[in-house]
Amino acid sequence: MTTQQLHAVPPAASLRSRLAWAVSDSLVLSGRATRHLLRNAELMIVSTMLPLAQLIVFRYLFGGAIETGSVNYASYMIAGLIVISVGFNASNTSVSMANDLAEGIVDRFRSMPMVSTSLLTGHVVGSLARHILSMTVIVLGGLAVGFRPQAGVREWLAAAGLLLIFATTISWLSVIFAVLTKSVEGASGLSLVLVFVPYASSAFVPTHTMPSVLQGFANNQPFTPLIDAVRGLLLGMPVGNDAWIALAWWSGLLVVAVPLAGLLFRRRTSA
Repeated sequence: MTTQQLHAVPPAASLRSRLAWAVSDSLVLSGRATRHLLRNAELMIVSTMLPLAQLIVFRYLFGGAIETGSVNYASYMIAGLIVISVGFNASNTSVSMANDLAEGIVDRFRSMPMVSTSLLTGHVVGSLARHILSMTVIVLGGLAVGFRPQAGVREWLAAAGLLLIFATTISWLSVIFAVLTKSVEGASGLSLVLVFVPYASSAFVPTHTMPSVLQGFANNQPFTPLIDAVRGLLLGMPVGNDAWIALAWWSGLLVVAVPLAGLLFRRRTSA
């Protein structure tokens, strides 16, 4: 049996059968990734305690020195912290995927009649579970330290929708980083890009307070319109075009990331 046969549904299957096969495989491997999260105490700690630690640091160490106009700093920073927590969790996704590639589990899956890219989907679903957990922890912790949302049901749903698209895109990018690198350490290092770039945005300070060069970068990268849109929706502030710009950025990246991840994974595992 060839590698191509191992990676695909039998050619005689109908399109409906192929889709059912892909969904079934993805559900199985999504369950695997979720069980890993529940059984791994370190991952649970990183997903919950690290966001809380950041919340406390920025609220009580820096909050009194940063001027954000009529909005209290606890409310201002929540949107930025949510986005940055997703970046931190992305590193775990890259490491988990890189471990699978390094430890031989992929070769075992290749010996089975399964859709190869369902492994990627499983990691993305596990990653989304961590992201949702972190977001929930930050919102609840924020309420305890002064976050006062003014959003109605529609605004909460809109903010959640934007964040879900963003978190899904970040998860697929994390998988790509793992496939591109040759080691677990390399995957961890490359994914740090997703941790630090959001700091150069409107996450913690208004961009107009930055030096001109940094301000230009902050205003024209995909994290700033997302943070501004989520902040505006949660605090009842004008959103303007930020929500549409954020949607265009992250949905566009998602459309590119999903097939690219599949292509790179097939090339990596068939070599």
